[in-house]
Amino acid sequence: MASPLPARLCLVGGTVALLLTIGNQITATEVDPALQRSSVLASLLAVSLLLIGSLWVRIVPRNPERADLQGEQGLELAAGLDEPLRQELAWGSQMLLTATPAAVVCLHWRGRTLLHRGLIANGTFIPGPICARACEQARAISLVDLRLYPGRQEFEGLLPGLPAVVVQPLGKDGVLVLGGWAPRCFDRSDLLWLEGWARKITAGLVAFASVEPAPPASREPAPST
Repeated sequence: MASPLPARLCLVGGTVALLLTIGNQITATEVDPALQRSSVLASLLAVSLLLIGSLWVRIVPRNPERADLQGEQGLELAAGLDEPLRQELAWGSQMLLTATPAAVVCLHWRGRTLLHRGLIANGTFIPGPICARACEQARAISLVDLRLYPGRQEFEGLLPGLPAVVVQPLGKDGVLVLGGWAPRCFDRSDLLWLEGWARKITAGLVAFASVEPAPPASREPAPST
């Protein structure tokens, strides 16, 4: 990605000024104190422009380039959820995809994938050791660049080639996984937003599970007398 225009102008201006100062000093037929003083001042100004341009490039953050992820946009909600919970999951996932650099959102709760939204591939996501560690430690795990982590295969079923992943635990019973478009794309505000919504839906999931009807018990024939 190209440097910002003001930084390029500073670098070009400083380089040109420094070259002109050196050329003027070399071609001068007579070097008097006034020329020396002006050359020193011009050199200092040129070097200052070069330093400003270099610092500008370092300080101003560059937006990471998005990966070429393959999948189809979609929304999958598990059957059997009550309407308020379905609406909350649909609304919250849409906000995450809109307000953060997320490409896919997945909610896995008590052995079931209740929500899958964004880019959807053909694979099936199964939580592994990283998700288990997030639940055990009761805190989010942010993998800013999956290429650097040996456990990245855990998220291939979510979406192949994901550059970054955040695993947000939902108590001990589930995880909310956010996959990003680019490495290091999630900032502090994105993580806080994800944590707040995770707390809200965890309460809703626990309440729904408490009223969910239990499967009917199998009836065995009474022993004959």
